[in-house]
Amino acid sequence: MDQTIDQETMNMNSIPSGQVADVEAAMGFVQVDENLMPTPESMTKHEIGRAFYQLGKLHYDKSDLVKAEMDFLKAYKCAELPRDAFSVLKILGFLIRIASERQDDEKGAFYIKEAEKIAEDLTSVLGSLNSEYFYNVGIVKNYSGKFDEAKENFELAYKRSKEENEPELLSKCLLALATNSYNRKDYESSLEYLAQLNQLLKIINKNYLQGAMFLFAAKVYTELDLYEKALQNYKYANETLQEKKCWNLYGYILLGKGMVYKRMGDYDRALGLFQLAQESIDKATFRRLAELIDKEIKDVNDSSVDLYLDRANRKVKEKSLGTIDFKHRFVLLEILFLLAKNSGTYYDKDALAKSIWKDEYNPLIHDKLIYTSVSRLRKLIEPKNEKGQKRKYIVRGKDGYTFNPLAKIRFHMEAKPQVDRTIGNVELSSPV
Repeated sequence: MDQTIDQETMNMNSIPSGQVADVEAAMGFVQVDENLMPTPESMTKHEIGRAFYQLGKLHYDKSDLVKAEMDFLKAYKCAELPRDAFSVLKILGFLIRIASERQDDEKGAFYIKEAEKIAEDLTSVLGSLNSEYFYNVGIVKNYSGKFDEAKENFELAYKRSKEENEPELLSKCLLALATNSYNRKDYESSLEYLAQLNQLLKIINKNYLQGAMFLFAAKVYTELDLYEKALQNYKYANETLQEKKCWNLYGYILLGKGMVYKRMGDYDRALGLFQLAQESIDKATFRRLAELIDKEIKDVNDSSVDLYLDRANRKVKEKSLGTIDFKHRFVLLEILFLLAKNSGTYYDKDALAKSIWKDEYNPLIHDKLIYTSVSRLRKLIEPKNEKGQKRKYIVRGKDGYTFNPLAKIRFHMEAKPQVDRTIGNVELSSPV
């Protein structure tokens, strides 16, 4: 356990002494064998708990979330409330993140309830409310999605940690504020907090926090469509975490890079990164990550899909032709999406003139324009056929042009299943 609260500032009778035992009894889904706990005479129970906590963090970094959970539970067993309240909140924070990654709702809900109970009791037992108190309350508020209240507490913790000269806590406050801004979709503020954090981490050596900072910055830049900056920060995150020999975020880095390339329209490179991420993780443990990766692979690599349409990036991927870059061919892309969105519906010249050029049909203007545009579009997307074979996608009939309803198409980022859920609004890279 990293820190304890000065016992003199606490009212020892304010929190029931049997609370930890009650928690152990409620944790029927996890059994901690007393015989596995070292009991050298030279070590106090508190020191044994601290050792298990450090071991849990080591397993957490090395991606062994099963062992990490057991170590944190053993550390919890050694804790004494209210003296170790802040340490217990950190332990519960790790347990909540592990439950979130493993998508274990029952455990996650139980850990969150315990954290909320301890945070509430702290107000009545602390002699003074310091920066660590406000930081932990902010983290707990985040679990229930109260992002505005969390922000207020993080801001107080940030102010107090500067006054108390606590640079490590200050750095965590900055990452928490950046995360909070991201949750509220305030991406500019998130980047401002990350810039401050980057400056602070040049003074204090916290590699994991630095790696998490780069990873989070990459996510923000992706939301802002600043793809080169996003990729650069994923690179920095990977280098920083490799230097620390920390592997628990490696799969998320690969996933994030793949998502950037997908948004850029480079589906082949995106698919390669998704597949590498899939091969790099233990799916039984990293369940949330495995679902995210599987979703992305299916989105770009369904072998039954003939045409994959990405309007935002003006990219089209045809099953046999590969990725087609429409560049500045805006009119052709509009025609394609109009027909594809309404496959089987015929559009005559009058309808095309109104839908594409926003104009009343004039044969002198539109006849050649429509014929030339559709011809160019076909050359881009139609695979080469033997002489006499019908068009695969754009079909012409007496009533105009239509998109072949038998062709299987998919539209990027539309009607996709939502599996990006997190328990307590936290994930492995979020601050504890």
